[in-house]
Amino acid sequence: MLLIISSSRDDSVHTVLPKLKERGVPLLWWDEADYPRASTLTIGYLDGRWRQTLTYRGETHDLSRITAVWDRRPDRLSSPDVRDPSQREFAEHVAKVALTGAYDLMVGTRWMPALPQHARAIDNKLLHLYRATELGFTVVDTVVTNDPDELVPAWNRAGGRLITKTLGFRSFTLDGEYGHLYTAVVPRRRLSGRHRLRYAPAMLQPNVPKAYELRVTVVGEQVFAARIDSQASRLTSVDWRHYDDPKVGYSAYDLPPDIAERCVRLVAGLGLAYGALDFIVTPDGRYVFLELNVNGQWAFVEMLTGMPISDAIADWLAEAAAHPHTKDLADVH
Repeated sequence: MLLIISSSRDDSVHTVLPKLKERGVPLLWWDEADYPRASTLTIGYLDGRWRQTLTYRGETHDLSRITAVWDRRPDRLSSPDVRDPSQREFAEHVAKVALTGAYDLMVGTRWMPALPQHARAIDNKLLHLYRATELGFTVVDTVVTNDPDELVPAWNRAGGRLITKTLGFRSFTLDGEYGHLYTAVVPRRRLSGRHRLRYAPAMLQPNVPKAYELRVTVVGEQVFAARIDSQASRLTSVDWRHYDDPKVGYSAYDLPPDIAERCVRLVAGLGLAYGALDFIVTPDGRYVFLELNVNGQWAFVEMLTGMPISDAIADWLAEAAAHPHTKDLADVH
């Protein structure tokens, strides 16, 4: 049986769901946001056996029957009925600990992209860059620092063409408005404010010339490369996530076999069944690795290029649900 963990508003799940039904995959779609408020989870060691059950919408599910899990984009678990903020924080903390324990005890289950606690542990740009260099990818000079004295030397090394990135996505509010940071150019005038770097580390890299960019989606051993003509718009020239679809073209791309093979090895070497990788292709034809997104979005690539990524995901999940890993801890269940 397949367990899908994601928000009910997740369009990607809605895209894959009919394909899973076509393949006859029995499944449960559940969101962590419904725990503990609208779900009960019971884990116990009784009569020499471990048992764990999830009750949701009046039905009780034996988690030992789950053979595959697609951990997509769940909303945050919450205890809104607990009024006191500190008590609510405590309740949510222990609920998360219980949920993590339940996932750990699902021995033999295959996960996409990975067991959540493992995915969190390896979701780090520095680790991904390190592994990419080990595999022979081209990676630009990179410094991650909160030392203000490092900014000017980095700017000079880049010949005044320096960009800055955050180490991870995290939303924030500024003047009451929601936002997050994109990749940004560091102009000379910003060097005078380098003391602010002390408060949070940043990633500093040269702004590599681009002919175009690639989003490479890896599903198991299948590779889907999409060309993004990000230089067609000033809005997307530094970071294509600003999106200017009327001007920026997306198309299926024939990735060189050696690059595709290394993409699969990078994803698998991190213990993942899925990954979304970003590359720059320079005017002289070099492939420059930028980053790996452990659970990056893919539906927009399928929609704009027609590549059958959803079919590949459905195939992987169907096969995983039918053929779980051999259980290494026979005494768990």
